[in-house]
Amino acid sequence: MTEIAHSQVHVPKRDSVWTELVRKDDWWAIWIGLGLVVVAAGLVANGSSLKWLAVAPQKWTAWPEALAQVRAHAAQYLALFVLWAALFGIGVSALGYKLSRFLPAFALVFLVSLGLYLLGQWDQAARYNLEPPLVALVLGLAVANTVGVPRWADAGLRVELYIKTGIVLLGASLPLTLIAWAGPVAIVQAAIVSLTTFGVIYFTAARLGLDRRLAATLGTGGAVCGVSGAIATAGAVGARKEHASIAISLVIFWAILAIFILPLLARGLQLPTGVAGAWIGTSEFADAAGLAAAQAYGGYAGHVAGISGTPEAAVNAFTLMKVIGRDVWIGVWAFVLSIVATTRWQATGIHSKANPGEIWRRFPKFVLGFLIASAIVTVISSGYSYADYKKIVQPSLVAPLQSLRVWAFTFTFLAIGLTTRFREFFSVGAKPFYAFTAGVAVNIVLGYLLSTQVFVGFWTRFGQ
Repeated sequence: MTEIAHSQVHVPKRDSVWTELVRKDDWWAIWIGLGLVVVAAGLVANGSSLKWLAVAPQKWTAWPEALAQVRAHAAQYLALFVLWAALFGIGVSALGYKLSRFLPAFALVFLVSLGLYLLGQWDQAARYNLEPPLVALVLGLAVANTVGVPRWADAGLRVELYIKTGIVLLGASLPLTLIAWAGPVAIVQAAIVSLTTFGVIYFTAARLGLDRRLAATLGTGGAVCGVSGAIATAGAVGARKEHASIAISLVIFWAILAIFILPLLARGLQLPTGVAGAWIGTSEFADAAGLAAAQAYGGYAGHVAGISGTPEAAVNAFTLMKVIGRDVWIGVWAFVLSIVATTRWQATGIHSKANPGEIWRRFPKFVLGFLIASAIVTVISSGYSYADYKKIVQPSLVAPLQSLRVWAFTFTFLAIGLTTRFREFFSVGAKPFYAFTAGVAVNIVLGYLLSTQVFVGFWTRFGQ
């Protein structure tokens, strides 16, 4: 679902409850993200705020001004680095990585991310499409596929942990009332596209003579949740290891292309930010890639003539469509396909065990963190009028958490680029490529029609 770079694919073994709580990216994203939300809320309740620590670059016009900003806030940036290094360091240690290798690598990631964040605040950044997510991705891809990434730096490229932590923090700026309001539309739109895309990919693959286990893995990777969807389905149907690798390679390829294609198409059509975010959420194949595209398009608001809405609307609409609308179906799809594999494909030697526990095991746990973060801020905000919310809660509680979220996402986009190797795409083969690409075409076109025609009124109001 979230990580669009890979080196080795495996189906994880079932773990005990305690082991899962401390040895899974999802749970560490929850502990880190919710920990920050709880601390921020506690500070606000005591008349303080996380603002000093959640430092971020501000708008600037010339490099001397930008450098002066960094010097003036050097102590804050150092404190922020220590915070992130401590939180992620504890997490990666529990996940089995050496802290001595992670810290120097993360220091490099943080410094480069600071430069990219700073670049994004240049007053001409929107004019030249220098959005931090896209620049981070392009820079990472350029380095990874030319000079290469030093081996010691690999330890700091923890894409899954960064992106999931960012999504948990995103919940703090997306109250439950908004989720409830958009939920039915997001679920219906996601269901239409997911079922159609899966059907197109699966039956195209079958017509091309591909193994139906590969067809199912490809279909879920395109229809539900990218990498995690492909891995979950591969395990559920007893697919061969290379089947998951093929599906993941195709997800990565099209997810990266969509980062650039979808915002450019939406910009040419001058779509409102809420509508564009919904289209991106319906049509992208990976959370990190979709967030990069949505954040890039949100940056056009107020800077590009003809594009209405707010920057946050693009990210929020994407999140509701992708995280709420599509990601939560991973467990359901894996469970259903495991039943099909067990009851209909026994002749192929598949012996996947189908039981309701599969839904929980495959369910993306970090989504729970997202919802809890949203619930915490919703409860806190319920005691304020809208005017007081904008005056008190937004600047003291929500804004610092949004700043931390941007940092986490910037780490993510840079790490994605640095861990993506183009040569891994070339061994996929023509038939799987044709089948998956057929689904991509249907996915994008159908997503466009639903976002800009069928539900356009809703998503346009959502962005206002």
